[in-house]
Amino acid sequence: MRVDGEIIGEIGAGLCVLVGVTHGDGPPQAAKLAAKVANLRIFDDDTGAMNWSVLDTAGSALVVSQFTLYGDTVRGRRPSWVAAARPEQAEPLVDAFGRELAALGVPVATGRFRADMQVALVNDGPVTLLLEVT
Repeated sequence: MRVDGEIIGEIGAGLCVLVGVTHGDGPPQAAKLAAKVANLRIFDDDTGAMNWSVLDTAGSALVVSQFTLYGDTVRGRRPSWVAAARPEQAEPLVDAFGRELAALGVPVATGRFRADMQVALVNDGPVTLLLEVT
């Protein structure tokens, strides 16, 4: 991941986690989501079945703040960002998510909040999931 041409975060094999925060989110949701991401069985085991987590594979996570995940396009042609939390709420929660994930044993690299980031990704596999916690 680059900002102004400088590499600010990179990982090898693992997960690219785009994190959006909405108004009702708080520290409990950050912790719960981190546990879910760390333990989600989405990597192939020796038989080719999705039985391993990022922890099982010794993978890493690239955590990217992404307010546009809460863009609403139901009406019109321009997304509404009303459901996305304000930066003052979102930034500490994205940081908390990254800290919780690291505390669970997943090496974490992060982007820079509110920066124009260029994220390069090799998507090796068929898995893209939307995870939400309450």
